[in-house]
Amino acid sequence: MKRCSWCEQDELYRRYHDEEWGVPLYDDRKHFEFIILEPAQAGLSWLTILKKREGYREAYAGFNPQVVANFSEAQIQKLLTNPAIIRNERKIRASINNAQHFLEVQEAFGSFSAYLWRFVDGRPVLNRWRHEREIPAQTPLSAKISRDLKQRGFQFVGPTIIYSHLQATGLVNDHIIDCFRYREVGDKARQSGTRFY
Repeated sequence: MKRCSWCEQDELYRRYHDEEWGVPLYDDRKHFEFIILEPAQAGLSWLTILKKREGYREAYAGFNPQVVANFSEAQIQKLLTNPAIIRNERKIRASINNAQHFLEVQEAFGSFSAYLWRFVDGRPVLNRWRHEREIPAQTPLSAKISRDLKQRGFQFVGPTIIYSHLQATGLVNDHIIDCFRYREVGDKARQSGTRFY
């Protein structure tokens, strides 16, 4: 079974690739999860974050943005001593800031998902990469979304982090074309009624 080669080093990575990565996502709680996890990855590997994912789930109230947005200074200090997550103060404080602005986006657009999908007119970008070396780290689309999020007060949302978010949540399908998930992810998007370019 042919996969994108980046996931082959670890079983947890393979499961993430085979079951989640690139599947169009419309659930705000899951989007918020990635809004927490993607910035935490900055300077680290995604596998490191996946291994701490359950620690983050527990520390961040099941990725409930309403709860996280109201974390107190005492709770921040507790996070800074929690070995189950990345104990970087700037990232932790940014995550709480982002939770607050996440709620504002929900209020303005009805959902964070609706806000994000409008950037692609509700249609995943279906790339056709033959080799992983072709896949960019960022694109004009991710730069545009990054600028908009920063204007709304989000932190740790540069174009590269946002492109990772788009890949993870299926706004972009970056499985290489001979990966078995390339067609499966496309089929799931079609079954959900999503339109393609």
